[in-house]
Amino acid sequence: MSIKKLLASACAVAFVALATPAHADIKIGVVLALTGPNASLGIPYRKGVELMAKEIGGEKVQLIFLDDASDPSTAVKNAQKLIADDKIDILIGGSNTPASQAMGNVTSQAGVQQVALAPAAFPADKNKWMISMPQPANLWAGALVKDMQKRGVKTVAYIGFSDPWGDIAYNGLKDAAEKAGIKVVTNERYARADTSVTGQVLKIIAARPDAVMVGGSGTPGALPHIALAERGFKGPVYATPGVFNQDYLRVGGKAVENVVGVTGPIGGADQLPDTNPIKGVSKDFIKKYEDINGKGSWNSFAAFAYDGVLTLQDAIPRALKKAKPGTQEFRQAVRDEVRNVKNLVGTNGVYQFPDGSSYGVDERSVILVQVKDGQWKYLPN
Repeated sequence: MSIKKLLASACAVAFVALATPAHADIKIGVVLALTGPNASLGIPYRKGVELMAKEIGGEKVQLIFLDDASDPSTAVKNAQKLIADDKIDILIGGSNTPASQAMGNVTSQAGVQQVALAPAAFPADKNKWMISMPQPANLWAGALVKDMQKRGVKTVAYIGFSDPWGDIAYNGLKDAAEKAGIKVVTNERYARADTSVTGQVLKIIAARPDAVMVGGSGTPGALPHIALAERGFKGPVYATPGVFNQDYLRVGGKAVENVVGVTGPIGGADQLPDTNPIKGVSKDFIKKYEDINGKGSWNSFAAFAYDGVLTLQDAIPRALKKAKPGTQEFRQAVRDEVRNVKNLVGTNGVYQFPDGSSYGVDERSVILVQVKDGQWKYLPN
C-alpha cells in the first residue's frame, strides 16, 4: 500500500473515532452528613443510595461520596467541588434541610439536578433544579393535628431546631393547627448541637399546653422529649418524620415511650393491603437492604434515598436519548425527565414532580406511628 493510501486510511479511522460518541460514566455526587450530629441520618441515606444500579441505559454509574460533617457550609463547599472539579451530572443530598437548602443555591446556578433527601424547597419561580423525596410539612403536620383533634387537644406547644427544618416544622404545625381551631402557644428553639433545653422546656411547662410537638430530627430530636419527661409532662407529645429510626429510640429511651410520630407507608408496610403497590416496592427494598446490612437494619431514611434512586433510574434512560453524560445538555435532559416522572411507585409514596414544586407525593405518603415498648408501631387512624 502506498504512503498516500496509508494516510487516507488513517484519516478515515480518525474521522470515525471522532464521529462516534464516546462513552462516559454518569457521575453522581452525593453530599451527606456521615459524621457529626446528623450522622444517624446520613449513614442510612448513604446505604440507600448505594442500592443504585451500577449501569443505567448502557452507561456506567459512578457515585462520588463526600462528608459534610453535619455542617451546611461544608456541604456547599462539597457541592462546588463536585460540580467544578468532578464534573458531576447529578447531585444527591443533603441529609438535613439546612444543607439541602444551601446546596440548592449552588446546583440551581450551575444547572445540576439535585435530589434532596431532606425536606427542602424554593419559591415556585426559582424551584427548577431541586426535588425533595420526603413528604411536605402540610401533609405530615396535618396528620398529626388530626390525631390531636381526636384526643381533644385545644392548645399545643412547639419546640424545634433553630434552623430551616425547625421553621418548616413550626409553619406546618401552625397552619394545620389554626385550620383545626388548635392554638399554638409557644415557639421555642434549640441548636442541633445543644446538650440542654431546660430553659425552653420550663417555658413550655409554664404555658400549660394540652400537647407538645417537637420539630427535631435524628438523635438531637430526642433531647426535648427527655427534658419534658424529666419535668413530668403527661400530655401527648408528637414528633416529625425526621426521627423515625432506631437511634432516636435508643437515645430517647423511656422518655419517648408513647410519642406519636409520622412517617411514610413503609413504616407499616407489612400492614398495607396486598393491592397497595407501595407494599411490593417496600418489601423489595427491605430485602435488598437487609441482604447487605443485616436482618432488621432497614429504616425510613435509607428508604427515602432508595426512592430517590428509583426516580433517577426512571429519568436517566430517557435523558440518555437526548445527550451524553458529562455535558450540560445531559444535565438539562436529566432535569427535564425528572419532571416527566409519572406515578412512580416508591417505598414512601407515589411520585411525580410538577414544575415549580420540590415535592412529589400526596396523602398516600403519610401514616401515623407510636412508640410502644421501645419500638415504632403502626397507629391506625
